[in-house]
Amino acid sequence: MAWNDPQWGNNGNRNKNSGPPDLDEIWRRINQRLNGLFGKKDTGGGSGGGEGFSPEGLPGGGNLVGLLIGVLALVWVASGFYIVDTGQRGVVLRFGQYVETTEPGPRWHLPWPVESREIVNVDQVRTVEIGYRSDVKSKVLRESLMLTDDENIIDLQFAVQYILKDPKDFLFVNRGPEETVLQVAETAMREIVGKNKMDFVLYEGRAEIAASAKILLQQILDRYNTGISISQVTLQNIQPPEQVQAAFDDAVKAGQDRERLKNEAEAYFNDVVPRARGLASRLTEEAEGYKLSVIANAEGEASRFAQIFTEYQKAPQVTRQRMYLDTMQAVMNNTSKILVDQKGGNSLLYLPLDKLQQTVSQPYSSGPDVQSAPASAATPLDARTRDALRNRDREARP
Repeated sequence: MAWNDPQWGNNGNRNKNSGPPDLDEIWRRINQRLNGLFGKKDTGGGSGGGEGFSPEGLPGGGNLVGLLIGVLALVWVASGFYIVDTGQRGVVLRFGQYVETTEPGPRWHLPWPVESREIVNVDQVRTVEIGYRSDVKSKVLRESLMLTDDENIIDLQFAVQYILKDPKDFLFVNRGPEETVLQVAETAMREIVGKNKMDFVLYEGRAEIAASAKILLQQILDRYNTGISISQVTLQNIQPPEQVQAAFDDAVKAGQDRERLKNEAEAYFNDVVPRARGLASRLTEEAEGYKLSVIANAEGEASRFAQIFTEYQKAPQVTRQRMYLDTMQAVMNNTSKILVDQKGGNSLLYLPLDKLQQTVSQPYSSGPDVQSAPASAATPLDARTRDALRNRDREARP
């Protein structure tokens, strides 16, 4: 009877006592069909339901079983082959205990359940975020709030990147290596921040803090035998807590104003002081030059007086006359008046007044050269006039 027979379970005229199918009958039919397929006849009739299909009854049944076992053994041995890619390491375990670490390439180990393997990527850069998750706006204040040396609180988020240097230690020494890295990184950063001032952490000390945190973090992880190598520590965001952000901004502005005023004062100092130093140096040099000039003039006058005195001792009358003439020439060069002696002279004397005015206006050093023109112009003077002038000069002297 088919499983989907519409008369299943109905009380018909053909069999009034029909009910659910007999499982023994179904099994007997399956055995009959298998025996007919392999050339064995059913001799048990209806009572042969106890004879089932067995491999020993087949032609060459023992060889088939051996072949099947060999195939299964071959599949079991082949399941031990595996390939380790570049940048990875294979960790082989025997009954759960570490055996070896394999390098990249095709490898084989005893199949399960004797040995097993784990592939670990040692070149992959892993990242742990402290103080935030995925975005700096998603803060974790329990991790990011830290205390500085001057007892101020800052909100610091940073990330730690690391790779694996020992797969065995990474897998078996610590139960949660990533959680260990997070806790150790937070501890190391809190220690470094706690040793520095707030202004140093917020401004000029970022690079130094990151470098110090990397060194301290690596030392702690090596002490724990985590098999992890720190690649980089990156400071994402450093700021005061939001509750005091406004006051901190005012303090920052005041500090900036202070620095600006200091810079302006430095600029004014750099402008005024060099000028004053230059002026002082110039006055010093002028005074030194004046001193040398006065000394030189005094020495020159003394030497001149000594030379005149020597000449005076030799010829007193001539020297006195010469000194008188030089003195009168120096005095008369500074006046515009002209004196003319009419005694014994010609009233129609031609006087080149324009030339005399030019001579007076010129310096004393050029006096002898310029006075040559009036002398040449006064050629009409006769010998008596010149003698009269000389006699007048002599009579005027004591």
